[in-house]
Amino acid sequence: LGEDISNVKRFADLGVRYLSLAHNGNNQLADSNNGQQHGERHGGLSALGRQVVAEANRWGIMLDISHPSKKANLQTIELSRAPVIASHSAVRALADHTRNLYDEELLALKRNGGVVQIVAFDSYLKVTQPSPERQAALAALRQEFGLPATGNVNQALQALTPERRAEYERRLAEIEERFPPPPRANVSDLVDHIDYVVNLIGIDHVGISSDFDGGGGIEGWDNAAETFNVTLELVRRGYTEEEIAKIWSGNLLRVMEEVERVAAEIQGE
Repeated sequence: LGEDISNVKRFADLGVRYLSLAHNGNNQLADSNNGQQHGERHGGLSALGRQVVAEANRWGIMLDISHPSKKANLQTIELSRAPVIASHSAVRALADHTRNLYDEELLALKRNGGVVQIVAFDSYLKVTQPSPERQAALAALRQEFGLPATGNVNQALQALTPERRAEYERRLAEIEERFPPPPRANVSDLVDHIDYVVNLIGIDHVGISSDFDGGGGIEGWDNAAETFNVTLELVRRGYTEEEIAKIWSGNLLRVMEEVERVAAEIQGE
């Protein structure tokens, strides 16, 4: 989008139907969820971000509150004349991760008529800490091979000789066997978050997201072929066929239709 407000309509004309005002970093439109570590830039939305909310409403683009900060999200919900979505988030009360939504945000989402898509992302569903022994062993291994202490090491690994990379992989496998990582989140954990949202704000405001292309995947739903496992868990917990249809697609499609209706109304004004 840059700083050209006319780009909102340009992208709408090209077929864009939802947008987030920030990703994993503060930008010209809004503060990000990771502002808790790196500080705020705008105190929520910038003046330009507020304009983008209005333009998205005008041209039928859903606003996505999964990545911005809590302040930015609450301001977006307050300003938007149309329902908003959280395309891939989970519940902060169950897993204290910056990408998850507080109850205050969920309750505002209900008043707005929006929907939160509970995401099958391990660390958003269940916050666990590896053992101190595992952390120490991994840190020592990275230091020995000259790799960065945090983050993805793949690029740094490519700078090593093939023999050195093979040695690193062998040593890493030894650590994995000796100090295994904590158990991954599973389908039951995912549906725990769905249950929480249903109990707090109702069946009409919850959906599901895999985020398989962005790091998603949990025990029992690690790829599209395992999708039935989620439906099975919903059935086991007593959800009806009508309710499951709402969770899988109906609620999001309702929001999309409402966003289109509001856009037509605004354009008619």
